[in-house]
Amino acid sequence: MSITIGHVALRARDLEKTVAFYRDTLGFPEAFRMYDDAGNPNNVHLFVGVGQFLELFPGGTVEREITGETIGPVHLCFEVDDAVKAQEEIRSRGAPIDKEAARGISRCINFWTHDPDGVRLEFAQLPPDSLQAAAIARQQK
Repeated sequence: MSITIGHVALRARDLEKTVAFYRDTLGFPEAFRMYDDAGNPNNVHLFVGVGQFLELFPGGTVEREITGETIGPVHLCFEVDDAVKAQEEIRSRGAPIDKEAARGISRCINFWTHDPDGVRLEFAQLPPDSLQAAAIARQQK
């Protein structure tokens, strides 16, 4: 059996603002939209990678505070080839940079931003000496 992550779903306070952030600021192309019977947007899918989507739903009204004790999802991480270059490109498109690119505890190089609803987003480069790259190499044997 082969299992991969197909999509991650988020509910947005303002669907079009959130779509614009992921599409225009982060560069994820819009794949398709689905509508309810009344013609209202039900969700929007954006391409993240081959066979990987970010699914955005409208209608978010209740915020969820993420703390060190919160159960469930904490952040999303996107892999990039060059974290410093990606950070500057995303910053130039208007995204806030919450934490500048630096080598993390796993030896990946990452930086942080957030979407319009405050969802924490990590962008990580996996150098050959990172724990992630080593784990990937072991898995591919």
